[in-house]
Amino acid sequence: MLFNSLSYLLFFPLVVVLYYIMAHRYRWALLLAASSVFYMAFVPAYILILYGTILLDYVIGIQLEQAKGRRRNYLLYLSIIANIGVLAVFKYFNFFTTNFNAMFEAMGLHFSLPVLNILVPLGLSFHTFQALSYTIEIYRGQQKAERHLGIYALYVLFFPQLVAGPIERPQNMLHQYREKKSFNPTMTLSGLRLMLWGYFKKVVIADRISMFVDTVYQNYSEMNQVYLILAALAFVIQIYGDFSGYSDIAIGSARILGINLMVNFDRPLFSKNITEFWRRWHISLSTWFKDYIYQPLAFHWRNAGIHGVASALLITFIASGLWHGAGWNFFIYGLLYGAVLCFELYTKNQRKIVRKRLPAWLYSGLSIGLTFIVVSMIQIFFRATSLEDAVSFISHMIQSSDQHIVPYINEGALSFGLYSYIIVIATSMIMFFLEHKYDFNFTSLDTRFKTDIAVSSIILFLIITLGVFNQKSFIYFQF
Repeated sequence: MLFNSLSYLLFFPLVVVLYYIMAHRYRWALLLAASSVFYMAFVPAYILILYGTILLDYVIGIQLEQAKGRRRNYLLYLSIIANIGVLAVFKYFNFFTTNFNAMFEAMGLHFSLPVLNILVPLGLSFHTFQALSYTIEIYRGQQKAERHLGIYALYVLFFPQLVAGPIERPQNMLHQYREKKSFNPTMTLSGLRLMLWGYFKKVVIADRISMFVDTVYQNYSEMNQVYLILAALAFVIQIYGDFSGYSDIAIGSARILGINLMVNFDRPLFSKNITEFWRRWHISLSTWFKDYIYQPLAFHWRNAGIHGVASALLITFIASGLWHGAGWNFFIYGLLYGAVLCFELYTKNQRKIVRKRLPAWLYSGLSIGLTFIVVSMIQIFFRATSLEDAVSFISHMIQSSDQHIVPYINEGALSFGLYSYIIVIATSMIMFFLEHKYDFNFTSLDTRFKTDIAVSSIILFLIITLGVFNQKSFIYFQF
């Protein structure tokens, strides 16, 4: 069930009405049932995988809280192996077998490992990491084990954030499912505003731009350099609109139910460097990797000084790249981000000198522009279907070409030419600037009724007139 589908627009209000008319002691069961229905709308059988890992982690959590000595370590390892094992089988098994088979063939060995014909369950990486944070926090003594199986299951399955996050921590979520919620007009209005802004990002910005970006990536060998560069730049705007749009709809939906999810994006397109970018982009994932991979590694290598920090950064971002997908292009994607972060670490003092010598407005403008370009180039490895396609795309972008794309791109965009896409991108940047400068997305709970009505009406008008209503899936659903 997609957020941008008619079924969700019918499903969600029904859940809200039942939630508030139902007695508090039954609400967890309603949300758990609704979450199960929401997930089963994709591939029903895969709900059994979630139920299995939920039951295992529930039992391990209780045992882990009571255990002492080495047994605590063994229980944590069991949880990690079970959760990562499911992720490895569905997401990485074919990647490794394909590469091993290629290696065997190159060595002249007539042996091949089997390739599984299975689909990756939607959102598997997201709810795996959310489940792992639960057992790790219990192991660290930062969280008590949840004794109510239904409440813990809801922590993993809560439908607004189930498929693509934000990746929450148990400290923020478990207590909220126990708290008695009353209908709050302020929370509801705030949630609706945020959902509307999320729908604008998705169906107007992301899905409209994707018609151009998809066409260029599918036919990049026939495209002029200008179009390849535009597509690379436009994809950053597309994926931001798509993923932050999902997060806004998820956070807004939860807010209407009286539940607060963490902010997942903090206006990352205005970051002045890549370090700042990753503090603002997909915050729930960045903090997960920081807390559970980067910090333990940096602590382990603390005697190595700055080189230990750099090594921890590089490994963390390689892991982050592979979290996004099983492919060499995702490995390079993470490696490049890690390398740039290491470069920023080693050149911190030199960049401070440059910043002092330039006017503040000039330094900020140049920094934001350069960061956007670097992100756009690295995201090519994210968008391409393989490492070979990414390298070939960049090669065609660098090399001169006499090819020219037809102004009207494909059947779905016959009435929406290239210049119109540029207008949409320019409009998007203006909207993002307003979001950055004036809290235009209304993430706060303050109500400004007249402003709300005016701005919401404009956004709704833009959604109706410029929106793409083909129920295009969210990009991060594949993870």
